[in-house]
Order: sequence, then structure tokens, then C-alpha cells
Amino acid sequence: MSTLFFLVLTAVMPRNKQLLNPVEGEKASHKFEVLFGSIFCEHQQSDSPSLLPSSASATSATKQTRPPTSLYPFTTPQPINFSGDAKVKYCFDGIVLVYASLYLSLLPKNSGKVIYSITLFSWVGIMEVEKENIASTINAEPSISASDGQDAVSAVNASLPHPTQPVIPPVIAPSVVPALAPIPAIPPPHPLAPLPVRPPVVRPPVPQNGEVGSSDSDSDNDDSNARINLGPGEYEISEESRLVRERQEKAMQELMMKRRAVALAVPTNDMAVRARLRHLGEPITLFGEREMERRDRLRMIMAKLDAEGQLEKLMKAHEDEEAAASASKDEAEEELQYPFYTEGSKALLDARIYIAKYSLARAALRIQRAQRRRDDPDEDMDAEMDWALKQAGSLSLEFSEIGDDRPLSGCSFSKDGKWLATCSLTGASKLWSMPKIKKHSTFKGHTERATDVAYSPNHDHLATASADRTAKYWNNQGSLLKTFEGHLDRLARISFHPSGKYLGTASFDKTWRLWDIETGDELLLQEGHSRSVYGLAFHHDGSLAASCGLDALARVWDLRTGRSILALEGHVKPVLGISFSPNGYHLATGGEDNTCRIWDLRKKKSFYTIPAHSNLISQVKFEPQEGYFLVTASYDMTAKVWSGRDFKPVKTLSGHEAKVTSVDVFGDGGYIVTVSHDRTIKLWSSNATDEQAMDVD
Repeated sequence: MSTLFFLVLTAVMPRNKQLLNPVEGEKASHKFEVLFGSIFCEHQQSDSPSLLPSSASATSATKQTRPPTSLYPFTTPQPINFSGDAKVKYCFDGIVLVYASLYLSLLPKNSGKVIYSITLFSWVGIMEVEKENIASTINAEPSISASDGQDAVSAVNASLPHPTQPVIPPVIAPSVVPALAPIPAIPPPHPLAPLPVRPPVVRPPVPQNGEVGSSDSDSDNDDSNARINLGPGEYEISEESRLVRERQEKAMQELMMKRRAVALAVPTNDMAVRARLRHLGEPITLFGEREMERRDRLRMIMAKLDAEGQLEKLMKAHEDEEAAASASKDEAEEELQYPFYTEGSKALLDARIYIAKYSLARAALRIQRAQRRRDDPDEDMDAEMDWALKQAGSLSLEFSEIGDDRPLSGCSFSKDGKWLATCSLTGASKLWSMPKIKKHSTFKGHTERATDVAYSPNHDHLATASADRTAKYWNNQGSLLKTFEGHLDRLARISFHPSGKYLGTASFDKTWRLWDIETGDELLLQEGHSRSVYGLAFHHDGSLAASCGLDALARVWDLRTGRSILALEGHVKPVLGISFSPNGYHLATGGEDNTCRIWDLRKKKSFYTIPAHSNLISQVKFEPQEGYFLVTASYDMTAKVWSGRDFKPVKTLSGHEAKVTSVDVFGDGGYIVTVSHDRTIKLWSSNATDEQAMDVD
């Protein structure tokens, strides 16, 4: 309890520390340490019948029981100016004494009497010390030495009795406690004067970059923006705060406008967006503006008009105009209707019908044959392909003949393999008997160089193409049967339809055309290439045609409908040769990029690329019966045979001394013929014996 009371008093003491100057605070704190240190020591010894300790022992007890300095926050000198009555200080000391008396009344009787007398004696000593301190403080300097505290302690210790040995105290009548002086009331603090209210200062807003001066509506709200009502007074806000608030309000308005714009229905078609902008009186496009940016601009304009309440009126007027325009458009269409396609001739329609019937029958036969070969255990397709590749691997040069005075440009076998036709840059075409390559006849009729020759698949007739923009149809005796005129530029390659009734020609006028053999009429003029068309081939069923040109593109056409069903992109340079495989779903193309690409018509993409030659590929041909191998001719003076299974090289036919311009394969691949700029015709045969085979340097 003593310790608790001592701590309570030390906690209360800082409340009055403002009444003491630094010197008096240090001395007063030391007096209370001496006083309550002796009380605490006496209370500890009150259980045994002993007298009061001597001054020395009391001083030592005080020093031993003194708590740490941290418990005495008022002992630290504070730089406080004191100018008041000293009675206030003594009143505080009296209050402390009253609290001590109340505490002592709770202690046992014997100890209470002794401690009470000591308390009074200590109070008298405190008074004396205070008188001395007041007199010394007037003439003393602000600083205080450590000897002053020691003098005060020795003065208090000297005033206390010094018992020599513990004895039983005699019974002493209680002494009369003098009445305490009344505590003077502390006058209340004077009320502070209210802060003066600054008159509001209205400053004009400072326009920033890109901003226009404030409008009338802004001037109406200057007072509300310049002050804030807070109780009785008004406080002016700074110019920066006002500008921040204006920016926030502007951002909120933009956000609300964007939300309103998102909810609006804006056309997605760019032409409709332009028309709407024109109707709203806005520019239909800005410099560098794209479609999406133009649409966003229309949305924001409509949102702004919607916020102003004008959008409904404009939209209604716009709908009325659209209705009027659509009504007039319908009337105009009823008066005059244009076809959405180019109407062909009756002959073309009949030709398409015939090609459709012919191709369906051929396709059915091909599928039945493939199913039979698949289901028949006696049919071994792999063995047949291995035999065909073995025959191709044994090809050797059987005959070589000078074909003309100028370089040769084309060659073609007849259906039965008894005849070989060639053409040259002289413009003349020649017919050779097989297999000895003996000249049979010469066809003269072109005025320019001949570019290609092709034998009919059904008759012993042939067709030639020339740079004089014409194609001619001949019989075996060299008689001219038909001349096909209509191209605007020189012709390149030609090809017969599998039915033998139609002839296709490719030209440098960027078109290919289909001709009727019997009538000589032009049935179809097909555009689609951006540059010259060089090669042309027909599907073995007769339903499709494929063209290639100098635009590095190959296209597949449906002859039954006239549509372009595939655009084969992959070559990086002009495509010069093209050929369909007899299996019905493979297509080979070769071009100036020295590669041969194999296309799968089922997957509509290239699935294999053959780096075939070191120079451009002039022509490609599949083996005509089963497509077991593929032959390519190149300007690197060679022709090469490739496997139809994995497209690996099988044989290289080298013997020409100049560019190989054309190649053809007969029947089951027993014969391959090549022509070149060295003016020679070379026949490669797999049936030639070692004695018949020619030596090739």
C-alpha cells in the first residue's frame, strides 16, 4: 500500500510542476523524497517496537529506497517562467499532507502515532527550507549546483531525532493537529478572443492552356466555389483546389458521356457510319482516321446530342430519309434488274452439261477401280508401284535425233504411242514415227514461233500453239482442220480435255480459253490471273481444269460451274508447269523457284515440296496410267524422275547440252521423251538392252 500511494503521489506531482521554476522544482522534489522516504522506512519498521531512526539512518534509508529517476518526471528542470503567488505552491504542499494524513489513518495505531508526529515535524522542516529557498532564489543565478540538494537533505535530516537503540515507546497522549489553512480557489482561465473572420476574396479563374474563359454559368457559381460553409464562418479555398475540383467535375461529365455513348446503337458498316456523320452535319472523315476511330467519333457525337436532348429528333428525321431512299431504290430495281453473273452462250451451257455427265461417269469408274484394287487380294498396289519405279530407275537413252534447225519447244506422244509430235521456234511442227524416231510429216501454218504441241486423247489429231496468237488443229497427214483465234497475246501451253471434244489454251493476255474442236467456237474466256497464264492441265475425270502463270499462283477451276474453287499459293516465282495425277487428288506444279510442289486437293494445301533442280522447272508430267512416278524437266539440262509414293528421286536423265524445254511420258512409263534448246529429241526407254543403250558423255 505504501508503495502504491507513493507512486500515486508521484503521478499527481507533474500537474503542479508549472508553478515551480527549475530551481524550486529540484529542491521540492528532493524534500518530498526525504519526507516520504522516511515515512516509507518507518512504516516498514512499525511491526517491531522501535524508536525512530537517526538522521543518518533515515538518510541512508531514503537513499536506499529511492525509486529510479524515471519515476520522477518532475525532477527534470523545465524551462518554465514562473510569476505567481507563493501561496499556491504551499497549498499544493498542504494538499499532499492531507492525502498523507488520510493514508496514515488507515495504518495501525502505534505506527500511525509515530508517523503522524514525524509527518508534522517534517512539515515544519519543509516550511523552513521553503523560506530559505525563496530568499536564495531571488539573488541566485538560474543554474543550481549539486551542493544545494545535499544541504536541503542534511537540513531535513538534522531536524529529525536520532534514536540509538530500539526501545519500546512509552504511551504518549495524542497531540493536537493544527488546523490547515484553507485552499484558495484557482481563478478560471480568461476566455480566448475569437479568431477574426477573414473577408472572402474572390479571384477570377486563371485560364489554362487550351481552355476558354469562364462562361456566365461559371460566374454564377463563383461564390459557392470560393467558400465552404463551416458553422459560423466561411473559409476560402485556394485557387489550386478550385482547379482540381473543376477538373474532377469535367472528368465526371466525360465519364457519364462515355457511359451514355456505350448504351447507344452505332452502325458497324463504315458506309453507314459515314452517312450518319454526314446527316448529323459532321465531317465524314478526318485526316488519318480509320474505321474504328470514325465509329467512336460518331458514338461520342451521338452521346453529346443525347445529353442535350436532340438525338431523338435527328434520328427520327434520319429514319424518315432512309425509308424514303429505300422506297425509291426498290422502285428503281423493279424497273430494271441486272443479272449478278455473266450470262454465257447456249454452246457453253451445253458444254457444261456434257462435261458434268462425262466427269461423273469417269469419276465413278475411277472409284470403282480403286475399290476393286483395294479389296482384291490378288491386287498388290505396292508391288505394282515398286515394279514401275524399278522400270523408271532403269531408264536409259535409246535414241537421240536432231529435231529442227532451231531450238525445240514442245513434244507429245499419241494415244497409242506410235507417233511423236514436236514443235520448234521455226513455227513448224513435225510428226515422228516411234520407236525409231523417223520423220513422217511437217506441219507449216504458223507465222511465228511455235510454243507447244499436244496430241488428242481420242483421235490421231494434234494441236499446236504459236506466238502469232492462234492455235491450229491438224490431222496426221498435215492438213489444217481448225484455227482458233481470239487471244490478244501470244500463246504458251495448250492441253486437250480428256473427252477430246475441247481444247484449252493459255496465253500471255492473262486469260485461258476453252474451244470447241468440232465448231471451232470459243466457249469460255476465263480470267483470274493477275499476270500471264503459262500452263494449263485437265483433270483425268474431266471435271476440273488447273492453270498456272507468272503471278506465282495456280488456280483450280470447276468446268461444270465456272467457279475458281482453289487458289494454290506457295511458289515465290512464276509457275511454268502443272499436271494432275491419275489418282484424282494430287496436283504437281513447277516453277522458276527450282521447286516442284505436290498439292493435295482434299486438304487444299501443299503437302510436299521437292527441291528438284538447280534451275527453273519448265514442265512437269505424271505417269498417265496410275501416277506411280513424276517427271520434271528443267533448264539445268536434265530431266528427273520422282517416286509417286514418297517423291524421292528415282532417276536423273542427263544427256542434253542445253535447256530442256518439254517432256512427255507414254503409257505405263516405258518411254519418256525430252526436247531441248540443243535441237535434239531424246527418247528414254526402260526396255533398251545394254547393246541398244547409247553412251552418254
